Amino acid sequence: MHIEIDHNSGFCFGVVRAITKAESALQELGSEVYSLGDIVHNRMEVQRLEGLGLHTVTHADMPSLAGRDLFIRAHGEPPATFRRAEELGIRVIDATCPVVAQLQRKVVAAYERMQQVGGQVVLLGKRGHAEVVGLTGQVDDRVVVVECESDLELIDFSRPIFFLSQTTQSVALFWHLAEMMKQRLRGDDMLVVDDTICCRVSNREKALAEFARRFDVVIFVCGKKSSNGKVLYDVCSKANPRSHNIEEESELQSEWFAGCTSVGICGATSTPAWLMQRVARAIKENFDE
Repeated sequence: MHIEIDHNSGFCFGVVRAITKAESALQELGSEVYSLGDIVHNRMEVQRLEGLGLHTVTHADMPSLAGRDLFIRAHGEPPATFRRAEELGIRVIDATCPVVAQLQRKVVAAYERMQQVGGQVVLLGKRGHAEVVGLTGQVDDRVVVVECESDLELIDFSRPIFFLSQTTQSVALFWHLAEMMKQRLRGDDMLVVDDTICCRVSNREKALAEFARRFDVVIFVCGKKSSNGKVLYDVCSKANPRSHNIEEESELQSEWFAGCTSVGICGATSTPAWLMQRVARAIKENFDE
């Protein structure tokens, strides 16, 4: 059986930067580093870092962290979190992805622009996702968040729209929704569209589809919380119906590999390379007849 790992899969720049910062802080400070939420949406990588001493906490835990170091993950946080940390005497290690930080500034600028014309900011994103919470929090949550076409009913089409996207959303979905909005508005001048999907993420979609078509079976590895994972797995499954989504190697099933001579292994921007390698070894040891 030929088993190949997609060299384009795995951690994106923002996640690599955040994990490198976390590892450096742990080396310098020992086990006194606290991450506000999972540092990455991958349970296995979170467990690895917790094994090195990183503590995962929630906003409710912040009052007990006075004088300690709090890690802000790549997804970013709203300004209120930074103000709260300062009030509590918490030292912040800010690992917000530069692409996300730039988008946060764009949300503020878009909101100010729409305020001048009685318009609204609309964001394609997953409600409750850490990045989306950080983005909408830049303007006190005065943003309309849409996840699919049916959510367009949340928009007031009598007012101008500034449309942006969470960095890890589907490019095809973003432009489809933009076209739907355009059709429902009175004029083209009522819609501003800014494709803020990270190019390092969007560029993976075409390459991933091509990769998935080359194999009998595709194993897509990602955490269950990964928004980007859901988008990219959808790309895989459309390109190859024999695609399977797992979080770790224990979920592999023998029937998936019946009559299989080639397996492609790929993952999300939050999937560590070491985990895809571990999955490859498990397939080789247990299912390669």
